[in-house]
Amino acid sequence: MILLPLWVFLTLSPPDTADGIMLRVAINQDRAQEMRTAFVYHQNVMVRLQRKNGKLAREENADFVVTPAANGVSREQVAFHGKYVEHGREVAFDKSGFEHKGIDIDAGFAKGLLDDFGNDKESRDGVDHDCFPLTSPEQAKYKFHLEGTEDYRGTPVYRITFTPKRKASIYDDDNGEWEGEVLVDQKEYQPVLVTSALAWKIPGWVKVIFGTNVQQLGFKVTYKKFDEGLWFPVTYGGEFKLKAVFFYSRRVGLAMQNSGFQRADVASKISYDGGVPWLLSSLIP
Repeated sequence: MILLPLWVFLTLSPPDTADGIMLRVAINQDRAQEMRTAFVYHQNVMVRLQRKNGKLAREENADFVVTPAANGVSREQVAFHGKYVEHGREVAFDKSGFEHKGIDIDAGFAKGLLDDFGNDKESRDGVDHDCFPLTSPEQAKYKFHLEGTEDYRGTPVYRITFTPKRKASIYDDDNGEWEGEVLVDQKEYQPVLVTSALAWKIPGWVKVIFGTNVQQLGFKVTYKKFDEGLWFPVTYGGEFKLKAVFFYSRRVGLAMQNSGFQRADVASKISYDGGVPWLLSSLIP
């Protein structure tokens, strides 16, 4: 079987259809993956855990310098601060995973999220692309529908919704698992804003036997143009409710911001200026 380049199919996919628009997005995204290897940037990641009553339990905030690697990216932590709340009092700490009591589930959970979120080793920008069907491999798993055109913050965009081609379930490992929408720049066929939500629910028997449930899992990513043909994800965030092993319940907020982009140069020295304050609520869908 002969596999043709994506651009060959452009003549078969009119640009004013959902498939035609997303095909052009896929070509741009596949190209951008390589272009992003030329940039070094700062990344801020915040993890927030709230109790069932909405009160803060723990928060961790870290800053990294992200550099291109042979396959993906590499990031180095340059700053960190965290806090937990006990008996209504906030207590600061300076290392991710710090445990303030014998059994501290929040500590391990928050550290795992901080280490993983925004740190997809196989992507060039840290974003988990499984959640956002923009590249050609991911688009193959989804159906797209053009909802119309609109103006988004002064930019004319297409609004396109997506759903899995196959009925998604917890057992899927290589099929579409998300649903949502993407706003596409009408002139450059680049993503401006993508929102996604998990398309399946945890089966009832899993909740009964293991006491585990995940609700309202969704993410949002925004893109900004930095160079000709290069749009970079600048914000990435999400929120979900987690109930595990019957007694542990948290609302989880995640937020990432990329900034301070510089072209990679072996002769240059990357400095850190303390990062940019970030508001978690602006990222949560």
